[in-house]
Order: sequence, then C-alpha cells, then structure tokens
Amino acid sequence: MDPESIYKSVVEKDNKYVMPTYGRKPLLFTGGKDSTLIDVFGKEYLDCVSGIAVNATGYSNQKLINAIKEQAEQLIHISNYYYNIPQANAAEKLVQITGLSKVFFCNSGAEANDGAMKLAKLHTKKNSFISTNNAFHGRTIGSLGATANIKYRDPFVPLVKPASFVEYGDAAAIEKAVTEDTAGVILEPIQGEGGVHISNTEYLKEVREICDKKDLVLIFDEVQTGFGRTGKWFCKDHYNVQPDILTMAKAIGGGLPMGAIAARDGLAFERGEHGTTFGGSPLVCAASLAVMETIEEHKLLENAANMGKYFLEKLSQMKRSDVVNIRGVGLMIGIELDHECGYFMDAAAEKGVLLNVTAGNVVRLLPPLTIQKDEVDRVVEVIESIQTVQKS
Repeated sequence: MDPESIYKSVVEKDNKYVMPTYGRKPLLFTGGKDSTLIDVFGKEYLDCVSGIAVNATGYSNQKLINAIKEQAEQLIHISNYYYNIPQANAAEKLVQITGLSKVFFCNSGAEANDGAMKLAKLHTKKNSFISTNNAFHGRTIGSLGATANIKYRDPFVPLVKPASFVEYGDAAAIEKAVTEDTAGVILEPIQGEGGVHISNTEYLKEVREICDKKDLVLIFDEVQTGFGRTGKWFCKDHYNVQPDILTMAKAIGGGLPMGAIAARDGLAFERGEHGTTFGGSPLVCAASLAVMETIEEHKLLENAANMGKYFLEKLSQMKRSDVVNIRGVGLMIGIELDHECGYFMDAAAEKGVLLNVTAGNVVRLLPPLTIQKDEVDRVVEVIESIQTVQKS
C-alpha cells in the first residue's frame, strides 16, 4: 500500500473506532532516530515534544531496544505476588538517584500522584491537600482534585475532596491555607502544563519548613521534570530540597507505560494498603534500567544542562516583537508570547519541527536529551520564522 493510502486508512480507522479525546494533528509517524521523527511519507521532523517528555534518550536507542527484546524473551509479566529481578534492581537504582527510601511502581503519572496522596492520607489520618494555581497532576478522579485548570475539572465536579489552590511561588499562602484536616502539599518544581513556571530555592525551602512545622507531607510531582529533563536527575536537586514523596513517570520507562512513587524512610504502604496488576512488571523495569544507564553512560544530564543553556541563549537572540518571556531549566523551556499561539504547532510542523503549546500562549520545548547544537539552531530558526497571527 502506498503512503497516502496508509495514511488515509489509519485516519479513517481512528475516526471510526477511537474516542476523540485528542486533537490529532495530520501526521502519522512510522520511525525515528535520536532527536528526529519520520512520517509515513519519509519526511523528517526535529522533535521538541518527545512524547511529552517521555522519549528522553531519543528514538531507536539501541540499549533500550535490546533491554526490551531480551526481557520479552525471558518474562514479560508476572504477578506482584512474586519477586522479579528487574523490579528489585530498578527500585535499588531509583532509591540511589532520588535519595529516598522505598519505591512503589505503578503505570502512569496520574496513578503516581493518586498513590502519593493516598499514602499521605494514610500516614497523617487527614484528608485535604494544598495545591497551586495552574497545577496539573493528572486526570484521574483523585489527581484531578489537585489539578487547578477548570477545563479539566469542571465537567466532573463535585470531586472527591478537591484541594485548596493558592498562588504558585507564594509560601505564605500555603501556610495560611493549612487547616486541621490538611494532609499535605503537592507541588511541581516546574509547572509544565501550566506554562513552564519555575520555582526557586527560597520558595521550596520555605514550603519544606512549613510542612515540617505543621507535620504535613510534602509531595513533589516530577512526572515531567524527572530523569534529566532539567539537567539533573530531578529538578529538586537544583534546590537541594527533599520532599517526603516524589512522583515519577514519563521518561522513567523509555516509552513503556510506567510510573513510580519514592518516599522517605518511615513512609510506606504496608501489605494490602495499595496495589496494581501491571506496576513494576519485568518488562517495564528492564526498560527503566536501560533508560537510567543510558542517561549515565551518554552523559545526558550534562548534555541537557549544556544544550538548555545554549537553547536559551539562541532564543534570546530572536528578533520577535511578540515575546514576553523566555524561561527554562535544562531542556524544559517555555517561550511566552503576548497572544494565543496554538497555530505555532502546525506552522512549525510544516517546516519540519515538532513543538507544542501550553497555557494558550506558551510555546513549550521538550526535546530528547540527545539534542545537539545544530539541531537547536534549526529549531530556533523555525520558531523565529513563524509569522505572528493575532486573533481578531
């Protein structure tokens, strides 16, 4: 079948059989290498979405492919009633890189945040949480309660004990919002879906102190910022602030569905208090180990830090009059414009660059950690070339 027929066939099936929850772009990808995706027609695209921060080690990573193949030939799944080797090894590695004590494996970021709040409630015997404006912690009924955006929340209210929301970056507002029923605080060190808003050391340290003083559980949602995205294993490492619970997903499994909760000593689920059928399977844990080893062996933390600085430098040199602010840490970058800019996605794709827009007016860049200078130059060139379209 020729590429055009393949494309039309897939679109027809998708329209007929898949629930229309996503605003599909007219693109069908069939392959990729490093920071590049290839569509069904053979056109190449520099990818600054990377599956929304999932494909950190790039496409066609041979170490990851080999790990998945080898594990699939041995054992894909086994019940958590039994031990499995990759799970034990992945847990050990996660404890090492997070500095926390115990790990629970699940299947997604939303599940990780759900589980983190459940663990905090179990530990404190309290029921409410404090979150922040513009926060995004997932779409399940539990995690949606800590997600601020009314677009996601309103169709499903009333929610199960929704959080109190305060301004991001305002520690005093968190302290003021604490009640006798507050179990904890859940924060993103960088708000991804909210528009790439970056916290600072003073803010996170103050929140840590408030939680210690009030005996609250501090949860850092690093679903998007983890595994080298900001130039360190986790964004918290830039600030030297340790949460009680850290949630992870996206890049952790190299593209396989995987999430995890890491918690400090003395804070853990006991037998029967939580569980999952698929979490921590041999296959996903083997993939996760390959991801972590690739990040170390190829020095991707260093590359993310260096390319992030280079990206910000090149973006700052753009001659666009509509740029309000450019912000980022490592390879998590937001370009705030003075107008709605959803059209940037299609305009950039036409020129061979994939990016996305969040919060309506922020172009978000989340390339694989393998990206190189010449690729950064190309991305910036394309962004600068897109003509401004103001809504009438």
